[in-house]
Amino acid sequence: MELVFECGLAVALVVRLFGHCRQAFYQSKADIETEIEHERKVIDAVKDIRGEDPGIGGYKLRLMLIEMFGRGFVPGRDRFFVLLRRKGLMLPKPKPRHTTNSNHRYHKYNNLTKDIVVTAANQLWVADITYIALAGGDVCYLHLITDAYSHKIVGWKLAKSLKAAISIEALKMAVEQAVSMSGSESLKGLIHHSDRGVQYCCDAYVAALKAYDISISMCEDYKPTDNAIAERTNGIIKVECLYRQKQLHTYEYMQNLIPNFIHFYNYHRLHMSIGYKTPAVVHFEQGLQERKWKNKIYSQKQTENENNVVSLQSRTNSMGEGVCQRI
Repeated sequence: MELVFECGLAVALVVRLFGHCRQAFYQSKADIETEIEHERKVIDAVKDIRGEDPGIGGYKLRLMLIEMFGRGFVPGRDRFFVLLRRKGLMLPKPKPRHTTNSNHRYHKYNNLTKDIVVTAANQLWVADITYIALAGGDVCYLHLITDAYSHKIVGWKLAKSLKAAISIEALKMAVEQAVSMSGSESLKGLIHHSDRGVQYCCDAYVAALKAYDISISMCEDYKPTDNAIAERTNGIIKVECLYRQKQLHTYEYMQNLIPNFIHFYNYHRLHMSIGYKTPAVVHFEQGLQERKWKNKIYSQKQTENENNVVSLQSRTNSMGEGVCQRI
């Protein structure tokens, strides 16, 4: 076709050179145009999803398109990735960002989640607070409660404050859905797990938990892995939504963006850890969920190197250099 459209040669001459008929030329032209139109529809659908979740990965995009339009609509995995790459829609590697934490004088509770296995919603909640940078150097905070079984965000509150009263509002939202599901004001058997931040240890928050017979559990070692599901929820919101914004926005803008993304997260985003299903679906299921990822297997040499690093950090901490603790 390049010989015809770019070099200006006659169709009859070109098809004779390659041993084909004129019908084959026009059929090939029609097939290419059909393929281009189909790719355009796929890309438009991808852009619609990315409009809700700018940082969602290619693999989940493909699964969502299959669920929406059927397997025949979506190209194969490798071809789909090639299409995304050709259209500049492959995501760059995210830049890591970190938060710092503070200490307080309130009672800190033991970790009740070690080796726990959840088999239904509202057995274990994980809570955390993450900051959101705004234009002009301002900051707001997103108070979150996530159900560990379904990974559904069951309680949340966006505010300019870190006050415990804001965290309690997020807790009330989570409690309302749990009471509605169970039909009882008592949520005995439910564990609320969080870090040791002052918001979760203060008298008002603890009293709110005890009012519904909710057991209290907290991280003990100040490691992100002690509250991994909460950290993962924070990471998804930041990496797939907030970090993809082309510029920092106002608090008023975030009041519209965050609710929309949380709705997408709960009702449309597929999660590997629950078998590529949405949290809203899993929230009403029971039994173990099939996770679609595997733990990384480290070699003996890697393990020895990590142990050496941990040993060195421990000696450094004992010398008074310390590390910032998480809220």
